Formats: sequence, structure tokens, C-alpha cells
Amino acid sequence: MAAAPALKHWRTTLERVEKFVSPVYFTDCNLRGRLFGATCPVAALSSFLTPDRPTYEEAVQRDFRPAQVGCSFGPTWWTCWFRVELTIPEAWVGQEVHLCWESDGEGLVWRDGEPVQGLTKEGEKTSYVLTDRLGERDPRSLTLYVEVACNGLLGAGKGSIIAAPDPEKMFQLSRAELAVFHRDVHMLLVDLELLLGIAKGLGKDNQRSFQALYTANQMVNVCDPAQPETFPVAQALASRFFGQHGGESQHTIHATGHCHIDTAWLWPFKETVRKCARSWVTALQLMERNPEFIFACSQAQQLEWVKSRYPGLHSRLQEFACRGQFVPVGGTWVEMDGNLPSGEAMVRQFLQGQNFFLQEFGKMCSEFWLPDTFGYSAQLPQIMHGCGIRRFLTQKLSWNLVNSFPHHTFFWEGLDGSRVLVHFPPGDSYVMQGSVEEVLKTVANNRDKGRANHSAFLFGFGDGGGGPTQTMLDRLKRLSNTDGLPRVQLSSPRQLFSALESDSGQLCTWVGELFLELHNGTYTTHAQIKKGNRECERILHDVELLSSLALARSTQFLYPAAQLQHLWRLLLLNQFHDVVTGSCIQMVAEEAMCHYEDIRSHGNTLLSAAAAALCAGEPGPEGLLIVNTLPWKRTEVMALPKPGGAHSLALVTVPSMGYAPVPPHTSLQPLLPQQPVFVVQETDGSVTLDNGIIRVKLDPTGRLTSLVLVASGREAIAEGAVGNQFVLFDDVPLYWDAWDVMDYHLETRKPVLGQAGTLAVGTEGGLRGSAWFLLQISPNSRLSQEVVLDVGCPYVRFHTEVHWHEAHKFLKVEFPARVRSSQATYEIQFGHLQRPTHYNTSWDWARFEVWAHRWMDLSEHGFGLALLNDCKYGASVRGSILSLSLLRAPKAPDFTADMGRHEFTYALMPHKGSFQDAGVIQAAYSLNFPLLALPAPSPAPATSWSAFSLSSPAVVLETVKQAESSSQRRSLVLRLYEAHGSHVDCWLHLSLPVQEAILCDLLERPDPAGHLPLRDSRLKLTFSPFQVLSLLLVLQSPPH
Repeated sequence: MAAAPALKHWRTTLERVEKFVSPVYFTDCNLRGRLFGATCPVAALSSFLTPDRPTYEEAVQRDFRPAQVGCSFGPTWWTCWFRVELTIPEAWVGQEVHLCWESDGEGLVWRDGEPVQGLTKEGEKTSYVLTDRLGERDPRSLTLYVEVACNGLLGAGKGSIIAAPDPEKMFQLSRAELAVFHRDVHMLLVDLELLLGIAKGLGKDNQRSFQALYTANQMVNVCDPAQPETFPVAQALASRFFGQHGGESQHTIHATGHCHIDTAWLWPFKETVRKCARSWVTALQLMERNPEFIFACSQAQQLEWVKSRYPGLHSRLQEFACRGQFVPVGGTWVEMDGNLPSGEAMVRQFLQGQNFFLQEFGKMCSEFWLPDTFGYSAQLPQIMHGCGIRRFLTQKLSWNLVNSFPHHTFFWEGLDGSRVLVHFPPGDSYVMQGSVEEVLKTVANNRDKGRANHSAFLFGFGDGGGGPTQTMLDRLKRLSNTDGLPRVQLSSPRQLFSALESDSGQLCTWVGELFLELHNGTYTTHAQIKKGNRECERILHDVELLSSLALARSTQFLYPAAQLQHLWRLLLLNQFHDVVTGSCIQMVAEEAMCHYEDIRSHGNTLLSAAAAALCAGEPGPEGLLIVNTLPWKRTEVMALPKPGGAHSLALVTVPSMGYAPVPPHTSLQPLLPQQPVFVVQETDGSVTLDNGIIRVKLDPTGRLTSLVLVASGREAIAEGAVGNQFVLFDDVPLYWDAWDVMDYHLETRKPVLGQAGTLAVGTEGGLRGSAWFLLQISPNSRLSQEVVLDVGCPYVRFHTEVHWHEAHKFLKVEFPARVRSSQATYEIQFGHLQRPTHYNTSWDWARFEVWAHRWMDLSEHGFGLALLNDCKYGASVRGSILSLSLLRAPKAPDFTADMGRHEFTYALMPHKGSFQDAGVIQAAYSLNFPLLALPAPSPAPATSWSAFSLSSPAVVLETVKQAESSSQRRSLVLRLYEAHGSHVDCWLHLSLPVQEAILCDLLERPDPAGHLPLRDSRLKLTFSPFQVLSLLLVLQSPPH
């Protein structure tokens, strides 16, 4: 006779079910305790330890020594290889058999010479399926190898995740045995956990919640863990509940497997290679078992690493890509930072990435994928468009500290008006695990209810890899269409975006940058990395230009395409969002600095080779070629090398994107059309520098008391204030040390005061005048600076050297301007944008620290002041004070970050009229791209030559390179952009033998309607504001 129904108390019923599935309580008699059946130890276990990361072929040749469960190995970053010999008991025929393995560190199982599965406690992968069902004829004995890295999923931080790694950390093997796995128990546990999740998630006010709880309670009633024959009855109860479907209007969740792997962060690049193998081989195994499972994978660099180190795994990835289960996404070389890389570097991320995906997987990516980056430039929509992408997925703005971003699905309009469809998974995560709580949050949290009825759900362990598990898949499959919950389908990014596009009529549009209100410290942390990045962007620009000109003018010259691809890929690698930002461990920062040194040294070699070819001869002992790599004529003071290592100053004029001979020695001090620089030191120790364009006054400690535009007599420094004022702030964030600078740091401002009498005259005038001073920042840190004014130069330069030894301090330099404006302008990729100088709203004050590239400007009608720099990114303008962020001193994850010697230059440029008309953009380029003095054949060319010039100052010719396509070996690609924010027609003058000119996209695919007529070696180009144009020039064969 059936038991009479009992009144149920919510909490006791809930806890009863929780205890029935608990891994902690009552495991002697609950269901969880029956997940594994009989066990037996491994037949033999041996190991060897190495500081290296040997390949499988190398490892199996090594000397393995006996090992046992409980043994320790290490330290951090070492590798322990285990040989595991197994004998499966005869009595287990017909059963599912697992190797159960638990160790600290990340493991990878090798079977028959190939990687087969990752093993990590943190990633809930602690068993490897040896067989789904042991057959009568299956072998009973086999040997596996387990490669264990001495680090966890998130590195080896000492005391906290983001602390510097503990170099002495030891690791332990705590379990290695064979066990029978009960799949029916596993499926019951999944069902009971989901029912508990529905009961809790829908709450006591919901009818369906009680149905879930009572179904789970009834399952506990009928299920006896000791009697498997009772399991089908319990399973049937669950199936009846999950088989009750929702209505047609239900929100649809697109569940895609994912495994975010930081290309380097709290672990070095080389460990990432193994993380990829461990994570992706596990995902492949899940694809084989679950044909409907789709896994999205970004970052071409990681796939390239796997291709070279694990070719068998790469082939299988290609096979599953053909099946549509392994889906490359993103289109970029790495998931780069969205703020700091130059516009050209962002283009190259896509150019290298999309070409790799096309070559290896047969097609390019249709969606940009950047879930974990610290903000997104307003030029990204145009760059995406130019690379064949109209869709973008991220979620990082859910980390905003101040304002909640108002959308999850919307159109994003960039600086030039390009629009892309953007989706933020409303669960605000890319590491979901398939729980009911996450599914419900995805629907409840969606800020576009009524406008979008589809959402992404990215599941799998991430950041340090790991990826999805079978349990996650089992949960999501069970929830496919259950009343009370959204519909859940295993899906691809393409399916998600197609569904969103098909019903996008009500979506809102966000215009301009996607600014992350957090992690503003990453614009400044690790200044040497920032400097290496900016310098290497410049070197590659210059090498490509000179190599292109040499290619066009010489039949003998071979364009160094392979070397340049290698150097670009190195630079792009270090633009990963935890490297160029400085939010990485010391080991990664040191590797980045080595990479930059490689780019510098190889780049300089390539520059010399191109210069020699340009002059059609071999470099001579004396000849020098002065090269201008920018697209406008320049007259500048330059230090030219003399025999014996000395330098002499010369005023040189070099045409646009071309070269000039060294002026003869007699003209090193010519009769100048411009006024020479006058330097005067007053009796009080102050110094005045005057070149007839600007007049600079420094007080006896080196602070700027006056900056006058001579022609108008207009003063640029605010009355009663001083510029070039160094200020020190306390810089203690809430948690993310290398990442964050908090708004409250502004309350701790302390001006650094110098000693009167330290200012001295350096260069005494003529072509150049300068003054220099020393400044003690603190007992541990000091600074020296030379303030330089050149003849004819519209800006004053501040060459700065700092010896920095601080803890949690922030150094900036301030310039109070005699200018009033509610907006300041900041350079970004291929353009500029305005940000407020006030704190009216929470959106305004959340931008207390922002990023810029080479310049920022504060202008009122008729006059303005621009602050230029050669390697800085952090900046702010509050009221009328321009502030450049110089150095931080965080202690995690790299205790040594920014300690030591730094050199950098910033410059100040007062101007009449708008910054566009005054040439601020050109001045910032000139500061960043100095004229080059390159060894040339002796004698060097006697006349000047210009390859390209432009009729409008609004247009910048940013890049000249050889076309990528192998069929276009004698073709160049030019990239130009409109820099003023205007509609403009512009003539491009060419001095190269061009046969044909065609417009192309950023991936260098010709526009069928893009043929341009060539008139008198000129091309007419039409631009809209901030538009980027690419041009394919087919060269004539030069005469032999």
C-alpha cells in the first residue's frame, strides 16, 4: 500500500535532497557515494622530474624511477612525467572503467603516443575513461603516460591568485587507481542537482519550483543507492518532469563550449602551449561522445603553437572543424588589448589571424571575439568591417565599477559610422558551468528583453584553460526544453548571431568607444613594455616602407616578407591583453622585453639592407642617407654621427616618404630663415628658451612658469600656476594591483618640489637650446630632465630619465592650461575622440583616468595646448589641467614591475586655431618617428627623392607594405586615413612606376569596382571623417 502523502516543509525537503547528492555528508549511504564502484591500484607507477618541457618522444626515452601515491614533486614550472602501468581485473567485464587521477598541477594523459585528455582537479577532470564497456576480448593491460605541469590552472601565486608565483611550491600526487564508474548514478545525480537548482532558482512563490522539489523528493523515496534496479523508476520521474515543455515565446539560450586561455598571464607563454593541448584534446573527446556539442576557439597564435608541437592534435581539430563542431572564432592572431595597440597593429591582428584561419580551416571567422579585454576602441567597428566581420562578442563591460552598461544586444557605431552587431552574454561570464542558476540569470539579467529573445551561454572552465566537462553537457542537454526555464540548445556563434540578426529591428545603437570603468592602471603599468610596443610598431612601419621603396626601385632586392611576418607576429603576440597592459608575471614581462629586443635588432638590420638597396650599392664607410618615413616634408634639427662616435647638429630638410643627402659640413650652421634659439639664464637661476615661435620660461627648479606663442603673445600656462609639475599619488587599489587605479588616488596628490639652483643651461642655442635639472622624487627615486627647444620647432621637448624604486605610488606630470573647454581631445587608432573635462555625471567621473596614443589636446576657439608623448598611454584632463601618467609601482602579479631606470620624452605644443590646422597630429608623428640616418653606399645619393606625397594635411599615409598575396609579389598596399574628422578629396602623388591602382579592404582583397584612374602620376581619393582606405598598387617591372 502506497504511503499517504505528507505535508512537506520546504527547507527540510530541500536539504534532504541536497544530502542525498552530497560529496561530503552521508556518502556511506547516499547516491554520491555510489558514483564509483570497485577500485584497484595501478600495477606500477614510475616518474622523472625535469625543469624543461620535453616532448613525448623525448620523455619516454628518459630514466623513470619508482613512484607512489603521496609523492611530492616540483618546484613551480618544472614538469613531472609519470609512467602508469595498468591491469584491469577480469571481474570488471561489461563495466565502464576509469583511471582516477588526482594531483596538484595540470596533467595530460598520453596513450599510444598521442595526447588524449587533460586532468586537473581545478577543472573537475579527475578521471580518464579507459573504456565505456570492458569487452571480453579487450586487452587487460596497458601503459599510459601522464605529463604533469608544476602549476595550477591559474599559475602558482603565493597566497592569492594574483600574487607573484611561489618559486618553491611543491606538488603532490594524491590518487592514482582504477575504478568502475556507474554512469546511471551519474545521470541521476545530474537530474537531482538540476531539480534542486530549479527549486531554489524559481523560489517559493513559483508553482514549477514546488513541482521540481517534490519530483526530487519522490526520486529520493524510490531510489535505493544500494539497489541499482530502483534507478530506472527514479529516472522516469525526472524524465516526466523535464519532458514538460515550455511555450513558443520562451527565450532561447545558445550554449557554446568555450575555453578562454590567456596567451600568457600568471604563467609563461610556453606553458600556454601545453594548456591548449590539455584543453582542446579534452574538448575533442567530448565532441566524439556528443555529436551535437559545438566548441568555439579563438586566437590563431595558439592554434599555430599546437600545429607545430602537436601535429596529430591539429589534424584532428581540422577534422572536427569540417564537421562543424570545432569552430574557430575571433579572426585575430591573439585576443589583443582593445586600447593600446596602434590602428595598423589592430589591422595586422586580423590580417595574420584571418589568413591563418583560411589556410588551416578553409574559411575566415565571421565574428570578432574579445571577451576579456579592458575596453574597446571606437575604431574597432571600422576595422572589423574592413576584415569581413560584422559581429562582435564580449562581456567585459559587465565588470564596470560605476555604471551598468545598458545593453546586452545592440548595434555599435564606430568613429567613422561603421556599425556592427554586438552581443554580451547576459550571464556576464564566459566560464559558465551549465547550472540552473546561470541559465536563469541569463534570462533575468538580459537588458534587452522585448528586443532580443536569444542569448549566448559560453560554458567551460577558462582563463587558465580547462574547458567544458561531460557533466556540463549532460546538464544543458537535459534542460533543452523544460517548462519554467528558457529553451537551451547546443549551438554555434553563427547560429546565435543569425537568430539575433533576423529580429534586430528594435535594437538600440551605442555610438563611440566601449570604455571599461575598471583596470585604468593598465594604461601605465610596466612602462618598459609600453615603450617596447610603441618603438617596435615604429620600427616595423619604417622597415616596411623602406623595403617597399627598395622593391619598387630595384630588381635585385628581395622583400623580406618571411622575416617581417615573424617580427609582426612577435609584436602581435605581446599585444595580448595581459602582456602589453603589464598585468602579467615577471617571467612574461622579461620574455616580452626579449621579444622587443629581437624586433629592434632584426628590424635595424632590415632597415640597413633596404637603405643599401635603395641606393643600389653596398654601404660605404662614410655615406649617410637621411630618411623621412612620414608622408610630409620635414625640416628638423638632427644629431648626425661623426667619425670617432661623436655627433654634430645639423638642420636637414627631407621630402615626404623619401630621402635626402647629408648637408655639407659648411652648412651645418647655415644662415637660417628662422630665428635661432636663444637661451638666457637669469640671476635668480630661471632659464628662458626662445626660437621665435614659442618662448619657454623655467623656474630655478625646472617647472614651467610661462609658455608663450610668440607671434600673438598668447600665454598657454594658467595664471598663477606652473607646468611640468611632477605629482605623486598613493596608488592602492581594492584588489587588482597591476590593473586598477582607483578614483580615490586623486585625493592623495602631492606635488614633487625641486631644489632651487639645480637648473643649468645645456646646449647654449643656435640650432638647439636646452636646460636641464635634477629632481629628488623621494628618498629612493630621482629624476633628471633636459628641456629642449629646436630651431623652427613648434613644441618644447622634455627628455626625461627616472630611477624609480617605489611601492604603490603613481607619478604623473601636470600642465595647467590657460584654456577653457568642457571637452578634451585624445588620439586613438586612425583618429581621435573627445571626452569630458568635468565630472557632471557618473559616466563622466568614471573616466577619471583614460587612454590616449601620441597626443591629447585642450582647445578653446582660436587657441589650444597639446601634450605629445613618445611611449605613454595613461592620461587625463580635468578642468584645465592636462595630466600625463608616467609610472606606477604595483606589486602583483609582478613584484618588480616598473622598478629601475626609465627614459621617455613628452612635448608641449601651444597652437593658434584648431589642433588640426596647427599641425598637432603631424607634430606627434614627428616626435614618434624621428628622421633616420642610415649607412648608404659611398657616395650617398646627391639629390633628394620622395616616393609619395599628399595634397591634404587631413590625410595620413600610415602604411606602405608589400601585398600579402603570393600572386601579387610586385604589388604594394598603402593604408591611408582621414585624421581631421572631415570629408575631403585628396590627391596622392606617386614617384614609383605604378601600372594599376585598385581599392581593397584591410585583408587586401581587391574591390571589383575599385579601379582608380592614374593621372600624371596622381590618384584622386575621397574620404569621409576618420575613414581608413587601403590601396593596392601593382608595380611596373623596373628596367634592367
